[in-house]
Amino acid sequence: MRAFEVFAIYVTPFVIVAVAIRLLMKHYAVDLPEVRKQAGPSPKRRFLLGAWRSD
Repeated sequence: MRAFEVFAIYVTPFVIVAVAIRLLMKHYAVDLPEVRKQAGPSPKRRFLLGAWRSD
């Protein structure tokens, strides 16, 4: 039972933040594809000389 309590205490803040963000996005009529479109294309990632690099 103790493990469940610790898990609930750990997960609850993340759930609350996620719900709050969804409500704010719904309130301002913004959806995720629109946000991604405004952000522009993601930078290209390449594996070069043993490390991931962004262009």
